[in-house]
Amino acid sequence: MDFLTALRSGSPVFAAELRPPRAELESREGMDAWIDTYHAVRKLTREGTYVFLTDSAVGAAEEDNLRHLVTNLQRDVPRERIVPFMTSKHSMEYCLSYADRARQSGFPALVVLGGDKAVGTPRCVEHAWELRRKLRQHTPGLALGGWANPHADATRQVDFLLDDNFTAEFFLTQVVSHHDVRAVSRFVAELQRRRVELPGVYGVFYYRSANPKTLEVLKGFLPVPAEGLTREFAAGATAEEVCARTLRALVEAGARHFYISNLPVSRAQNVLANILAKAGL
Repeated sequence: MDFLTALRSGSPVFAAELRPPRAELESREGMDAWIDTYHAVRKLTREGTYVFLTDSAVGAAEEDNLRHLVTNLQRDVPRERIVPFMTSKHSMEYCLSYADRARQSGFPALVVLGGDKAVGTPRCVEHAWELRRKLRQHTPGLALGGWANPHADATRQVDFLLDDNFTAEFFLTQVVSHHDVRAVSRFVAELQRRRVELPGVYGVFYYRSANPKTLEVLKGFLPVPAEGLTREFAAGATAEEVCARTLRALVEAGARHFYISNLPVSRAQNVLANILAKAGL
């Protein structure tokens, strides 16, 4: 079942977000990192998990995720379970070519995001919807995913999702936590009130510890409930238990579909399975 069909099926969908190796790695180091990534993708997809593969995450140049996937993944890996990301931090020519390659290589969906304006290469368009609209015209038939932020004003975010220019069949959200579940509840309530049919996939970050330096760095890229996390880890909670608490809280708030970021690549499927078990999912 491809990703969009799964989202529309009525059953909960879980995905793992993986980050490709950085482009500046030495050839041997980069090769080892890609081998780990391939093994993770194969195991996750064969176990029924969907996989997101990022593009220039946190402003750092990463290897071309699609090129490596096409070159190295065997045909027995179900490509309908893999959803590449593409930011607008490339030339327009590259973006259009990327969408063509994705479709031709058997990937039925693509998440198209703006990318962090503060770091890295400038965007080729001001807003991600502008790029999605061009891709819709250039590569029809490719399911496109957009973005929403439950931490922001719920009414305004739903306005964006309902706008004709949004040009997407599904959306992902910014990372959220059980420590800010009230914001998620407001967002979900607004979606329901306005009868938004676009399926949403809620981001959950796998915090491996409450190391102050790590949390401070993460604050530059996502909302981090540092005080709450510090209390939980100090009380003896494991990383998997903390992540499971977020999933349970989001389900209770009305969310149905999720992607988990920052899983350890070499153990991604096992860690994800443990999280879901602890969450009762």
